[in-house]
Amino acid sequence: MPREKTQTRVRERVKIDEPLPRYKVIMHNDDVTTMDFVVEVLRTVFFRTKEDAEAIMMQIHNEGSGVVGVYDYDIAISKVFKVKQMADEQHFPLKLTVEKE
Repeated sequence: MPREKTQTRVRERVKIDEPLPRYKVIMHNDDVTTMDFVVEVLRTVFFRTKEDAEAIMMQIHNEGSGVVGVYDYDIAISKVFKVKQMADEQHFPLKLTVEKE
């Protein structure tokens, strides 16, 4: 008598990690930091185009603050640190904060 063929199904459990939370970097307006410096920071640290940087700078100037980027936590903090160094070198009190998205 011929043997009956059986099929074995294998179920694989795949663990899906939740995506890491993202963090908004927010730049705040002040009465000392120049608009040109803000545009320079937006272009060199946040890699914005000249037009985009100028639009964001005007939003910050008119509304008091603006989101300049959304990143993983470590990247957001490192960008804030870099901007703080640049601002300190120029004696500007530029303030940035990080908030969970």
